[in-house]
Amino acid sequence: MVSIIIQVFLGLGFIMFGLMKFGSKQMVEGFKHYGYSAGFRIFTGVVEIVAAVLLIAGIWNEVLAAIGGFLVVATMIGAIFTHIKIQDKLKDMMMPIILLVLGAIVLALNYSSLLG
Repeated sequence: MVSIIIQVFLGLGFIMFGLMKFGSKQMVEGFKHYGYSAGFRIFTGVVEIVAAVLLIAGIWNEVLAAIGGFLVVATMIGAIFTHIKIQDKLKDMMMPIILLVLGAIVLALNYSSLLG
């Protein structure tokens, strides 16, 4: 039940975050500030939307939940390294850190399904 609640929260959030990558002025400017191309911004948005779909579908299939959790973890590791690269303060890294932890919880709770 804990995993499902987190999956819904992350799934809805990552649909929103992913869609924003396709044209939100804030995201366009942010990725420029980080030194990333428009193509990478779009790629990131696609990965976030795929993760969201997997997390929501994972309510009924633990393998999909685990893969979605892994994508969240991988994406948030990238986000944290980006914040470190541009020398952001810790407080500016809190959202990706929290999302990393939530993704890791989903992955951990559903990991055994990956093993067969």
